[in-house]
Amino acid sequence: MRKQRRRRSRALVGIVAAATALGVAGCDVVGGSSGSADGGRTRASRAVQLWDRSPASIAAVGDSITRGFDACTVLSDCPEVSWATGTSEQVESLAVRLLGRARAADRSWNYAQTGARMADLSGQLADAVVRRPELVTVMVGSNDACRSSVRAMTSVANFRSQFEEALGTLRKALPKTQVYVASVPNLKRLWSEGRTNPLGKQIWKLGICPSMLGDADDLTSAATLRRDRVQQRVEDYNKVLAEVCAKDRRCRFDGGAVYQYRFGTEQLSHWDWFHPSTDGQSKLAAIAYRTVTAEGPVD
Repeated sequence: MRKQRRRRSRALVGIVAAATALGVAGCDVVGGSSGSADGGRTRASRAVQLWDRSPASIAAVGDSITRGFDACTVLSDCPEVSWATGTSEQVESLAVRLLGRARAADRSWNYAQTGARMADLSGQLADAVVRRPELVTVMVGSNDACRSSVRAMTSVANFRSQFEEALGTLRKALPKTQVYVASVPNLKRLWSEGRTNPLGKQIWKLGICPSMLGDADDLTSAATLRRDRVQQRVEDYNKVLAEVCAKDRRCRFDGGAVYQYRFGTEQLSHWDWFHPSTDGQSKLAAIAYRTVTAEGPVD
């Protein structure tokens, strides 16, 4: 009888242990309780594991900012000072910071195009995937707001669908490639800073961002309303970038860091007082590096 009781006792202990193990396994399957601190740490750990903070190759897509437009000579690209892939010692680009100068020259590629809008991103990414980069940097949206008029700006709905399509193009070819997305700069601040320079305002008349920079000294209510509408569209674009990126486990948005950066005259091109100077490119590189190497996503 004692042996039978001992056997029953051991069996009961085994059943309880098995039930406990199944209960724990069940929590893992569904991700744990939404209010569980342990569950939160587990999800955060998985998110960190998905992100490689030291990718071995980089491709850049986007617009004139990533091409280093007007940073070296007037109305010309200067990719050697690009914040993303440039080799200039004055900038210390994201590629140089992550890969080292020698490897950056061989393992980074710049597919950005001056004048590009969000609608052009899918094509750039289609070209970039041939290199099979481990990280793609995206900075685009300024030209969607910088149009001939407020009415001509890319709609928020189209901006969203075009960005989703572009990321889809990348994911079909390279499901594990990481994406860094920079926010659209604060165009109204660039107008505010640049309009203090007479030469810059003359260059603006050649057609640089007329929706924001046109009639630069006009401070009437109509002109102010026009600039405010452009600014609101930029903020809407940044919301789209954040939301779409958040749905992709291997995408990091800069949390609005580029938009919030207060470009001063030293960070603006002394050719057009609107695009980033070499110093401005260096600041963009630093923002990107902080985001890419952070332990977790930037809020």
